[in-house]
Amino acid sequence: MSTPSRFDRGHTDDLASFLAASPTPYHAVANAAERLEEAGFRRLEETDAWDGDGGGRYVLRGGAIIAWYVPEGATPATPFRIVGAHTDSPNLRVKPVPDTGAAGWRQIAVEIYGGTLLNTWLDRDLGLAGRLALRDGSTRLVNADRPLLRVPQLAVHLDREANSGLKLDRQRHMTPVWGLGEPREGDLVDFLAAEAGLDAADIAGWDLMVHSVEPPAYLGRDRELLAGPRMDNLLSVHAGAAALIAAAGAGDLPHIPVLAAFDHEENGSQSDTGADGPLLGNVLERSVLARGGGPEDRARAYAGTLCLSSDTGHAVHPNYPERHEPGHHPMPNGGPILKVNVNQRYATDGTGRAVFAAACERAGVPWQSFVSNNAVPCGTTIGPITAARHGIATVDIGVAILSMHSARELCGADDPFLLANALTAFLEA
Repeated sequence: MSTPSRFDRGHTDDLASFLAASPTPYHAVANAAERLEEAGFRRLEETDAWDGDGGGRYVLRGGAIIAWYVPEGATPATPFRIVGAHTDSPNLRVKPVPDTGAAGWRQIAVEIYGGTLLNTWLDRDLGLAGRLALRDGSTRLVNADRPLLRVPQLAVHLDREANSGLKLDRQRHMTPVWGLGEPREGDLVDFLAAEAGLDAADIAGWDLMVHSVEPPAYLGRDRELLAGPRMDNLLSVHAGAAALIAAAGAGDLPHIPVLAAFDHEENGSQSDTGADGPLLGNVLERSVLARGGGPEDRARAYAGTLCLSSDTGHAVHPNYPERHEPGHHPMPNGGPILKVNVNQRYATDGTGRAVFAAACERAGVPWQSFVSNNAVPCGTTIGPITAARHGIATVDIGVAILSMHSARELCGADDPFLLANALTAFLEA
């Protein structure tokens, strides 16, 4: 039996605001934490002792957030229901020695992060955002969300072959300009200090990245599409946070609902804030211990735990339908997708399919299947990592989009709230 939908197009409007306000993983988790705080969740520091009280809690570490809600009556062996996602997106990130230039232009030295579509960063107005590390050990977020930088493409008059095969050298051709004149050491730090209201001498390090300043927008004759940056995978982070908050207000729950949003998925998840690191396992185990449990309770809880790994997938491309599996053509606004790969690039199996289908049925949400074309290599997600590292049954799902890993991606305007409704039904089951 389906339940009334919690979310509608207003959720998609809110997603657009969330994307615009979250140019980096650090901003994304700060914005998610603010929403959780408003819903009554309380931040825990990893260096503090944790209590076993009920209610909502969350932990922030860098660009990752783990949040959970302990319902009344939960025991140390109560299983978890986890929505997994990631906060990072492919982009251009500032190098340790940033001030550079050539031929009378001032530029910022950048490194390519993840598998970005390089050409989508060309001739685009770019801002600069990230995290500043201060000499006193604290950090400060900074967001210069206005046109500052541009990676200029070579004019077609100087590259007659540009339209028959653009070739970009990652080192030579992707350096943004941000002014005229000779580069001066300290230019960028001085600028960032002024933006953040700091003394330049206080800045000891940074994690900075560029972003498109063009805001998200509805697209299409009937506004049935949403274009915007970082949908892979802030769309899932936003939906997961909304679903966790909704589940926390649902009353008695047989499980402990969890949102686990990791950093560094786009380069393999191997970090202290990535899915292949210890963060999730540490948080779940400490939650069990805080409620008076031990290793046996943790093992029992994990044995009954389920995880939905939510990440974007590929909608069928109208100009390249041959690149897709002929029998599986996910469409925008067709509902979330179930991602399957028998070689375990996705963690879904038949029992996972049944779990996901049941959640969608309870939410009254349509869903679709995604399988890669056998001749096209399949990507992967945090799903197999979560399953293997923690021994947790995991199902890979997501939303079908176009232009994945572009500076600006495209999804159906209904799919974000359909996903949020399905995730809510999963967390409440």
